[in-house]
Amino acid sequence: MILEAAMLYVKQGKEKEYEEAFRKASEIISSMKGYHSHELQRCMEEEGKYLLLVKWETVEDHIVGFRQSSEYQEWKKQLHHFYDPFPTVEHFEKVKLS
Repeated sequence: MILEAAMLYVKQGKEKEYEEAFRKASEIISSMKGYHSHELQRCMEEEGKYLLLVKWETVEDHIVGFRQSSEYQEWKKQLHHFYDPFPTVEHFEKVKLS
């Protein structure tokens, strides 16, 4: 399992509208192959800053399965106009400590 992490900066004054749009768009991502879970965290120190965490079975499920799908086009339509600048997305894997 991998973790997708995206730092999101939402245009000033659009936070409530964004959160509602994100609630609706969540149906899109949660229907995708390889999807496990996601959460959106609002920064307490900086207005308009969010952290999106998504668990995928594989990185390919995100990069190929989701990003190259028609569903992603709808995701973009619903959410991408809120971001400034465009988010940086990274993938992480759990470190085995024992």
